[in-house]
Amino acid sequence: MTCILIVEDNDLNRDMLSRRLTRRGFRVIVAVDGAAGVETTIREHPDLVLMDMSLPVMDGWQATRTIKADPATAAIPVMALTAHAMTEDRERAMAAGCDEFETKPVDIDRLLAKIESLLARFPAVNGS
Repeated sequence: MTCILIVEDNDLNRDMLSRRLTRRGFRVIVAVDGAAGVETTIREHPDLVLMDMSLPVMDGWQATRTIKADPATAAIPVMALTAHAMTEDRERAMAAGCDEFETKPVDIDRLLAKIESLLARFPAVNGS
């Protein structure tokens, strides 16, 4: 079963995404700040990380740079999932190492299409 890590500090966003992805057959794990997101990525090796960029403790940009700098987690695709919707925000997320970018509020069909595209582009990192 494909595992997705949601790194999101907003309870409502985290719950909504978790429920919708679980209903579509994904195993979902969560982290509530950037540092916990990095730790969970190292420990769990999810197939994909959905990373909010405005996070407490460590922001999503730094968390993504940290994940991508570690050879053990560098191949895990990270999708920025953020309310920051300007072109510069997308460029900043991609420069930090994100492999895809999606804005909030979430359009679930578009998000699912991007998830499927990323999973097809990257080999399974943990054998799921």
